[in-house]
Amino acid sequence: MLVERLAARWRAGWKLEKKFNARLARLEQAGQKIILCQPQTFMNASGEAIGALARFYQLPAGRMLIVADDADLPLGQIRLRAKGSSGGHHGLESVERQLATREYPRLRLGIGRRAEDDREITDYVLGRFAAGERELAEEVLARAGRQVECWWSAGIKEAMNQFNGAVTAPPKKGNL
Repeated sequence: MLVERLAARWRAGWKLEKKFNARLARLEQAGQKIILCQPQTFMNASGEAIGALARFYQLPAGRMLIVADDADLPLGQIRLRAKGSSGGHHGLESVERQLATREYPRLRLGIGRRAEDDREITDYVLGRFAAGERELAEEVLARAGRQVECWWSAGIKEAMNQFNGAVTAPPKKGNL
C-alpha cells in the first residue's frame, strides 16, 4: 500500500517487468533516479525480485529501502533500521538470502495480529483493515510516506529520529 501511495504522489506509473517478476515505477527526483518495486512473487520469495533488480542495476544493498508489513509489531508502530536480522519475517529472510547481507535499510510497518497466539496469518495479512483500524492505517501510511521521503533526502538517521515509533489515529470527531 505504501509504494502504491508513493507512486501516486510522485506521479510514477507502474509497468510489469517479467524479467524481475515485479511491477516497477520509475521516476527522477532532484536529479536522482528512483525505482519503486512491487515483487509479484509470494512474500516468502520476494527477495528473488529484489535480488534480480539489484544485480541488473548494480545497486548496493545500502541504496535500497525494503518496506515490509510486520505482524509482530502492533498496528501503528513504524520501525526503520539501517540493518539487522529478519526477525523471523520470511520476506526479509528471502531478501537477505538474495542480497547475501543483512546490511540493507528496512522499514517495518506494524500490522499487529488479531490473535496473539495465531501463527498462521496469511488471510489476515492479505485481508483488509477492519473498520476500527482504517483511520490508524491511513495515518501510518501517511507518516511512513514522509519517512521514506526523509530517508531519501536527509538520510536514515534523520528519518529514524523523526518518524520511528507509534502512530496514533486522529481524535474522533464528537457530536457537539
